[in-house]
Amino acid sequence: MAAEAVTVTVTGATGPARTAAESVVQTIDWLAVLPPVVVAAVALLVLVADLFVRESRKHLLGLASVGGLAVALLSLIPLRKGDRTTFCLVDDPTACSYTADYFALAIQALVLGGALLTALLSLTAAKDDKRLPAGEYWFLLLSSAAGAALLPASRDLATLVVALEVASLPAFALVGLRRGDKRSSEAALKFFLSSVTATAVMLLGVSFVYATTGTMHLTEIATRLDDVPAQLDTLAQAGVALTLVGFAFKTAAAPFHFWVPDTYAGAPLPVAAYLSVVGKAVGFSGLILVTVVAFPSYADVWGPALAVLAALTMTVGNVAALRQSATRARGAIRLLAWSSVGQAGYLLVPIAAAAYTSDAQIGSTVAYALMYAVVNLGAFAVAAVVARTKPLHRLCDYRGLYATHPLAALALGFFLLCLAGLPPGIIGLFAKVAVFSAAVDAGLGWLAVVMAVNVVIALFYYLQWTALLFRTPEGAPAPGEAAGGAPASQETAAGTRTRQEDAAGTRAPHETAAGAPASAEGGEAPRRPGLPVPVPLALAIVLTFAAGIVLSGVPQLILRFATGTLFQ
Repeated sequence: MAAEAVTVTVTGATGPARTAAESVVQTIDWLAVLPPVVVAAVALLVLVADLFVRESRKHLLGLASVGGLAVALLSLIPLRKGDRTTFCLVDDPTACSYTADYFALAIQALVLGGALLTALLSLTAAKDDKRLPAGEYWFLLLSSAAGAALLPASRDLATLVVALEVASLPAFALVGLRRGDKRSSEAALKFFLSSVTATAVMLLGVSFVYATTGTMHLTEIATRLDDVPAQLDTLAQAGVALTLVGFAFKTAAAPFHFWVPDTYAGAPLPVAAYLSVVGKAVGFSGLILVTVVAFPSYADVWGPALAVLAALTMTVGNVAALRQSATRARGAIRLLAWSSVGQAGYLLVPIAAAAYTSDAQIGSTVAYALMYAVVNLGAFAVAAVVARTKPLHRLCDYRGLYATHPLAALALGFFLLCLAGLPPGIIGLFAKVAVFSAAVDAGLGWLAVVMAVNVVIALFYYLQWTALLFRTPEGAPAPGEAAGGAPASQETAAGTRTRQEDAAGTRAPHETAAGAPASAEGGEAPRRPGLPVPVPLALAIVLTFAAGIVLSGVPQLILRFATGTLFQ
C-alpha cells in the first residue's frame, strides 16, 4: 500500500508561516501500522456492540475478538521484508517514531499470537464464569493487545511509554475484573500499585534522558549520548538506571518480581496466561529498545546491572518454584508463576551479553521468547482443562491425568520438557544453548555457570510434575493391590494428607475432609470427571502442541533470529 500524506492546512498563511506548517507535515504508512490499528479498531467495535447484544449472544463478542486478532496476525505478512518506517521527522527521515523492522515483526507475531491463544482460552472462561462481564473483558483484552503490538515498533520514548501504559492499564482491570472475588481484587491492587510506582520511576528516568539529550527519538538519543557534556554525565547515568528499573518490573526481574505469584494466582486463568507471555514480551521488547537502540553508549552501566539481575532472577524463580506444595490451593499456577520468573532470568542473559559484544545477541532473547510463549501458553491451556473438574489448581490434581485425559497429559508433559530443555522438547534445549552461547561469547563465564546450575534446579520440579501426570490416580488400586482396595496396613495418599492438614490446621476452608473441593473457584460447582473438553480449549492445546512439535523438528525456524540482525 502506498504511503498516504497527512497534510496541515493553514488558511491565509504565507511566507514563514507556510514554511513552518510544511515542516511538520508527516507521511503515514498505513500498512506499517495496520496490526495495532486493526486490534484497536476491533476493541472499539466490541465495546460498542456490547451495548446492543443480548446476554444470550455475548459469546459473539468473543468470536469477533478472535477473528480480529487473527486478521491482525495475518496483516504482518505484507510487512515481512522488515523495511517500513513511518512518522519520521521531515528534516531527518532516519529519525522515525514507528519502525516495522524484523525485531518489531517478530515481537508483534509473538504478542498477537499470544493474545489469540489467550482469546481461545477466554471463550470458555467467559462463558462458564458469570462474574466476568463479557463486553468489558474482551474490550480490555484487545486494548492491552493493541498497546503490546505497538510497543516493539516504537522508536521514540514518548510512543514507548504510551504503548507500555496502553498495554498495562487494561491488564490491571483484567486481573480484578471478576465480580465479588476478594483474591482477584487484592491481586489487581498489588499489581496496580507496584506497576504505578515502577512507571513513576521510569518516567523520572525518561525525563532525565530528555533533559540530557533534548530529543525523544531513540536513534537521536544514541547519537547525542556519545558526546554528553561532563556536567550532564551523572544526570544521563541516573536517567539510564531509572529507566531500566521501570522495564525490569515489567519483565518480573528480581527484586521487582514480588507481584507475580499473587497476581497470577488471583487473576482469571486466561489473564494469568496472557501476563506470563504477552506481558513479559512487552517488558523485554521495551528493555531491548532502550538499552541496545537508545543507550549503547552507557553499556558499561546497564550491562553489568542486567547480568546481575539475570543471575538473581533465575535463581530466585527456580528456588521458589521448588518450594511449592503439591497440596496447596493454586499451587500449580504459583509454580508456573515462579517458573516464569526463572525464565525471565534466562531471557535477560543475551541482553546483558549485548553490552559486551553487539546487538546481534538480542536474537537469542527473541528466539527463546518465541519458544517460551508457545509452550507456556500450552501449559496454561492444559491447566484450564484440569480446572474444569479440579478447580483448586493443586499440583496433586494432575496425578494420573494420563488416565482421564491422555492427550492433554502428553501435551503438558511435552511442554514441561520443553521448558526444562530436555528431549523430546528439542526446541527448549536449542533455545537454552543459544542463550548459554551468548553468555560465553560475551565473556560472562560466571553467568553461564549460574545459568547451568539453575537449569539443573529447574529439572527437578519440571520432571516431578511430568512424572505426576503418569502416576496411578489417587483412590485407584495400585497394580499389586486387590480390586477391593488397598491393604489394611496401608493408607491412601489422600487420607494421609488430610490427617496431616487437620493436625497442622492448613487445610483450605473450601476443601472437604477428603481433600476434594467443596465448590469450584468462584462459587461454581465442580464439573464431573469425563466432561468433554470444550472446542476452544482443545484448539488451543492442539495449536501449541503442533507448534512445539514443528519447532522441535525444525528449530531453525526461530533459531535463525539468534544469528541474524533484527534492527534496521
